[in-house]
Formats: sequence, C-alpha cells, structure tokens
Amino acid sequence: MYTVIAYQIAAAIQTRECRTRLELRLLFSDSDELFYRVAEAKFFYIFQYGMVSFFNMTPEEIEEAIGKIKPFCRDFMDDKISEEVQIAIQPGILKVEFEQVVLPEINEEMVRLVMLNASQSVALNRYSEITEELLFETNQHTLYLENKGKLDISGNKLKRFIGKILNIKNKISENLYIFDSPEITWENEQLNKLNYDLKQSFDLKDRYNLIHDRIEIIKENLELFKDIMDHKESSRLEWIIIILIVIEVVDLFIAKLIL
Repeated sequence: MYTVIAYQIAAAIQTRECRTRLELRLLFSDSDELFYRVAEAKFFYIFQYGMVSFFNMTPEEIEEAIGKIKPFCRDFMDDKISEEVQIAIQPGILKVEFEQVVLPEINEEMVRLVMLNASQSVALNRYSEITEELLFETNQHTLYLENKGKLDISGNKLKRFIGKILNIKNKISENLYIFDSPEITWENEQLNKLNYDLKQSFDLKDRYNLIHDRIEIIKENLELFKDIMDHKESSRLEWIIIILIVIEVVDLFIAKLIL
C-alpha cells in the first residue's frame, strides 16, 4: 500500500524558481506545475497556487522537500490543510474506491493524476472555508439591514469586500482545472477513465459548483449594498444642492431688502 498526501503550504509558489533550484528529475512541467521523481517509486508535485503533493514519501522526506521550496513560497502556511489517499497495486485492476485507488502498476502518469486530483480537493477545501466565512459575514450585514433598515458597512470597506470576492473568484478560475482534463488523458482511455473516476470520488465538480454558487450569492448581496449606498449618496448630494439653492435665494432676498 502506498500513500498520496497533498498539502496547501502557501498562497503561491514560484515554480520557475523551484525549477531552477531543485536538483531532482523533472518528469513534467508547465507554467503552473512541476512533477518530479525523487527516487524509485517516489514522486513530488508542486503547483503554482500553493499546493504540494507527495507519493510514497516518509514524513521526514516530506518535511525536507517542503523546506527546500519554502524560500519560494508567498505567505507560507504553518497550519496546513491536507488530503490523503491510499493507493493499492493489483495487476490488471484499475478502480477508484472510497479513500483508496487501485492501480495495475506504479505508472507515473496514473500516479500524477491521483496527486493532481488530491491537490485540487485540498484547494477546494480551502476555498470552501474562505467562501463560507465570507457568506457568514455577508449574512451579518443583511441581517442588520433587515433589523435596522440601514447598512452597517462603510463605502470604502464595501469596495474592499467586493475586491476580495473578485480576487477569490479569479484565483479559483485560474488555478482549478475541475472541468478540464489533462492532456495526458485525451488519447488514453485508461487515464481518461481514471481521471473521471477520481473527480467523481473526490466530488470535485459538485464542491466547485457549491463554492461558485456561494460567490454569486455574496456578489448579489454586495451589488445590492452598493446600490443602496449609491442611492444614499445621491440623496445626500440632492439635499446639499437644495440647501445651497435655499442659501443663495435667502442671501439674494436679504441683499434686496438691504438695498
């Protein structure tokens, strides 16, 4: 039995620097990913969006590997979210079970797919936590609006809140490949089936859709808040204009009386 374990260790990892500095056998790379063979039947996967994944590596080897890439991490996380998958090898069998994957052999592309999907699952866990917190905060503002008939958030804070939501949405779109199949699966039926079964097992699409729906709900609420705030500001400006006109009329009337 072998183990795949994935962690989120940072907000982002400089993959270009890792590729230059790490003295390991590189099996696959693009602008966002680096897939290494550490030793016989030992693999190490790095993702630009802060994820790392390991296959058949001891805790000591994992800590050593993380230590090597820590200088290239932005916002390193001591409290790491993780996902663990057991891999069994049975010749002639390829199937995905609950928290276990059975492979016919230690095939680097099959192992890479397991590591990729485990990493995507950890990323979804992280984004799920973030969006749940943001939705709770949004609900607090809507509850205040319901009870008091006004907002308890300033215009500047609202703009920062909107920016935060948009940044999270962009990061999810850029970094998660939930609806895309890796190129290696396009012409290989076994790999395509494995990738599909892994997505189903990790429930990636439904979890992604839940996060996406939360973001849309938050966005709708924030747009409503913005409309209310804009209307309030517009009313304030109208009153200022009215007061200025009244002052001017009074001033003109007084001037005529004096003359």
